[in-house]
Amino acid sequence: VQLQASGGGLVHSGGSLRLSCAAPELTMEDYSISWFRQAPGKEREGVSCISLPEGDRTYYADSVVGRFTVSRDKSQNTVVLQMNTLKPEDTGVYYCTTGCVIVRDRPIVGGTETWGPGTQVTVSS
Repeated sequence: VQLQASGGGLVHSGGSLRLSCAAPELTMEDYSISWFRQAPGKEREGVSCISLPEGDRTYYADSVVGRFTVSRDKSQNTVVLQMNTLKPEDTGVYYCTTGCVIVRDRPIVGGTETWGPGTQVTVSS
């Protein structure tokens, strides 16, 4: 199932954005959800994960720790990635998928994800 990421946009450095991940055919709280991003010319990388089997334990890439927060909005059937203190290096297309692949407490691309269209985040300096 492709998950739909939304909420991207253009923001100045230091600003905030709130991304949402949804799939109308799924009950999102029944799944672990990961966020990824891909910057121009770079490989896709893991950003964050909320892990259902671990009681919704959250994981973050080193580059976003302390700035990004992943959580569930059960009233909206979505998973939210709150991004604060954005930097130009946060620019990229952001995707969400079901499942988490964690290595050394960091989310990574597992290789079996189903990718939706993503949402563009652009941070200007």
